[in-house]
Amino acid sequence: MKRKAFFLLIAALVVAGLARWIPGLESKPLKQEAAREFDVREVMIPMRDGIKLHTVIFIPRRTSEPLPIVFSRTPYGIAGAGQRLKGSYKELADDGYIFAFQDIRGKYGSEGSFVMLRPRRNPRDSGSTDEATDAFDTIDWLVKNVPGNSGRVGMLGVSYDGWLTAMALLEPHPALKAASPQAPPADMWLGDDFFHNGAFRLSYGFEYSTRMETSKEQAPFEFDRYDTYEWYLALGPLSNVNAKYLKGMIPTWNDFVAHPTYDEFWKRQTIVPDLTAVRVPTLIVAGWWDQEDFYGPLKIYEVLEKHDDHGRNFLVVGPWNHGGWSRAEGDALGRVKFGSATSRYFREKIQAPWFAHFLKDNGGLPVAEATTFEAGTNTWRTWTSWPPKSEIDERNLYFQPGGRLSFDAPKDTGEEAFDSYISDPARPVPYRHRPVEPTYFAAGSGWPTWLVEDQRFVDDRPDVLSWESAVLEEDLTIAGRIEAHLFASTTGSDSDWIVKLIDVYPEKIPEDWRMAGYQLMVANEVFRGRYRKSFERPEPIPPNEVVAVTIDLHSQNYSFKKGHRIMVQVQSTWFPLIDRNPQTFVPNIFEAKESDFRAATQRIWRSAKFASHLTLPVVRETKR
Repeated sequence: MKRKAFFLLIAALVVAGLARWIPGLESKPLKQEAAREFDVREVMIPMRDGIKLHTVIFIPRRTSEPLPIVFSRTPYGIAGAGQRLKGSYKELADDGYIFAFQDIRGKYGSEGSFVMLRPRRNPRDSGSTDEATDAFDTIDWLVKNVPGNSGRVGMLGVSYDGWLTAMALLEPHPALKAASPQAPPADMWLGDDFFHNGAFRLSYGFEYSTRMETSKEQAPFEFDRYDTYEWYLALGPLSNVNAKYLKGMIPTWNDFVAHPTYDEFWKRQTIVPDLTAVRVPTLIVAGWWDQEDFYGPLKIYEVLEKHDDHGRNFLVVGPWNHGGWSRAEGDALGRVKFGSATSRYFREKIQAPWFAHFLKDNGGLPVAEATTFEAGTNTWRTWTSWPPKSEIDERNLYFQPGGRLSFDAPKDTGEEAFDSYISDPARPVPYRHRPVEPTYFAAGSGWPTWLVEDQRFVDDRPDVLSWESAVLEEDLTIAGRIEAHLFASTTGSDSDWIVKLIDVYPEKIPEDWRMAGYQLMVANEVFRGRYRKSFERPEPIPPNEVVAVTIDLHSQNYSFKKGHRIMVQVQSTWFPLIDRNPQTFVPNIFEAKESDFRAATQRIWRSAKFASHLTLPVVRETKR
């Protein structure tokens, strides 16, 4: 018996040793539930430069035909990947696919070094690598080594995973037949996670970079207090971040400091210039109240659409926050109710049939060119283009005396006409209700739903201006791009302007009193004044001189209902979402001194000559 046990031990060690060297030999269940339905394999897949990437493959046990592969890549770890097959991927799993999940370079079980949003390689350098080549090499390995696959692969992912999916489109493997980038960032300086129009997204930029670059896994920054509004205010100038806390150890923070303007560093990161063809059917997904990446998916769709000669570029936008379509039912967001399970509808009626069409040749094309959820009426709409072209009229909504909004242009009274407020960096306007929990607070954070918070918490602040329409006598529906056209002046030499478009609910809603008088933010954006002429070359604002600023509030499909009001708010701080502008021009705000931060009087002009207004894409009544 001892001799037999000895040989069994030797055999086990040999198999274990072979498993380290033969890809696909190791096979251990990560989750018991998944193991009952799938053969689970953990492999290290070699890339063209020899780096091996940790990948987990789920192969259905009960199948009578070759199956396509659904492939996802992530920097967030794949230990719980099996849970997705009962959660966000359930509808796909029910249809029957092989699933592969991968840690990207330098994260969790993969070899190599992690680089935040690794820039595109030089295609002329045959030995270079990026996320596109890693996706290509992995797909090549999967179709050649995974038993029972049909030779077709689809990719999808949300957020960073969505960007990785979009990167795979740049040099797609011939087996890649469908891809769905969901909430993918497109440009981290112009409009996604780290900057918006030059204004630094302080709390997210600080907390995300420390989370991702402190270790090979994830390590949220440990604050010493619950209300991070207080912590960031006590921090003082941004130069204190490295001096007091990071000590130069977080590469992405150092990049923020070294590259405050839209220079070549940020231009190398953006995916936009490389989107020159629709080589793979693409389903782009976004949420109207995405607190992280709303700019990216709309921009990627817009750029790809210019090259979509064969009708293979599709867009879906629903009433969701970041990745909300992949979670739960989607019948509400915060207090705002949508009347149906919008997330489940997307997964069952759009996503699963779309992949089945392109990966299995099952059914007709299940989606229109653009599919959007119209909050207010709470209905799904389809469009032949996005933004719509023939169904809307652009109408200007003007700021008026007495805090009023009107579609009538201001009249020339011969007097200076403006509203003003004092913006004090020492007392910034909070971007959401205080206390502002850390973004990655273990016990739950208000971060995922802050875009639908009731804006009354700042409506009466003296440093926030509000203009409001009369009660609407009929529904007013918008679909398309919204722009703010501000005429502003400041006593300082730099300034931020934040513009918010808001739906004001009636004061009496007997069926839901919690929504009575609610101020729901429909669209918003910030603009840093130093970049009004050029994102590459900032310059001071001449004190007390009226300057024109156009702010893209992106797009929406929303219905302001009869009995509601439309409101516009303007302010100059939004803290700590956006870092404090010193309001004194300095070459680099990351290196500003405490003495540079000064209060300034801001004026928003509303005269006939300087007629501040919003341009709304109003849907014609004949469409209804």
